[in-house]
Amino acid sequence: MKEAFSSPADSLLFLREPEIRRGIELLYFGYSTIYQSIDSLLTKNRLGQAHYRSLYFIARKPDISVGELLRLLNITKQSLGRVIHDLEEKELIVIRQGERDRRCRLLKLTASGSALEGQLFGLIRDKMAKAYAKSGADAVTGFWQLLENLLSVETKILL
Repeated sequence: MKEAFSSPADSLLFLREPEIRRGIELLYFGYSTIYQSIDSLLTKNRLGQAHYRSLYFIARKPDISVGELLRLLNITKQSLGRVIHDLEEKELIVIRQGERDRRCRLLKLTASGSALEGQLFGLIRDKMAKAYAKSGADAVTGFWQLLENLLSVETKILL
């Protein structure tokens, strides 16, 4: 899979197919590697990566509505419904009605949900921090810019 060059600096033609393919591969394998670091803890708790993504965004925004979480995760209502059911059954989240709109369901982590999310995030944080430190500030800034340029306008609004 790897082409003759080892970094984008080796080729000033960043938009050629081989460089784009290499970037896609690096994104995929980087993402996979990060999330492999939490798989054993998720399995131990009989959860999957969709559960973690939900825990993560509920932790980031307590009292997030189910609708907003749906938009952030970009998954089906049915898939999120299963995840929410599992998390509630394991007493990792609580669900309450909205104050203005009783049809709105708001999600919040319980103490045990917060503790588990913190453990999972800690594993990912350590892996990211090592990669950031090894790459340097300019590379991290460039990486963030690249990722932000990949986001849709709708996703930028949600974040």
